[in-house]
Amino acid sequence: MNKDLVYLVQTDTTVGFSSANDEKLFSAKQRPKEKKILNTVDSFKTLKQHTRVPKNFKKLVRNSKKTTFIYPNTNSYRVIDKSFKFHEFISKFGILLSTSANISGGHFEYKFASNASDIIVYEKDDFNEKTASKIYILKKKKSIRIR
Repeated sequence: MNKDLVYLVQTDTTVGFSSANDEKLFSAKQRPKEKKILNTVDSFKTLKQHTRVPKNFKKLVRNSKKTTFIYPNTNSYRVIDKSFKFHEFISKFGILLSTSANISGGHFEYKFASNASDIIVYEKDDFNEKTASKIYILKKKKSIRIR
């Protein structure tokens, strides 16, 4: 598997594009490059290699599912729980950038998403748009929910 390709995959939250190549994701999604793209990781061990979780929020991060955290280094990460089918996919890479499979600000359309991706990862359940992840900004002493 090539991590620079854009994969169309059912994530733990919604239908998404996943890749290690941010340029290809921005292009596929038709998204302004000023906006950040979140990182999905397969484990807390992988998360620790990329950022430091503030001490006050270690328990919150470890016990959260379908939740994205923006860390003090301004990067965002979501640890994929092993109970989701998407974990099997993400574990092949360790870490990938991920974004919803739609035109920025729009709704999921299969035709657009399949044309914008290099590889489509099918499951027995069809693709479906679900609720997006919760998002928290973590500061040293406080957290702010933004979605």
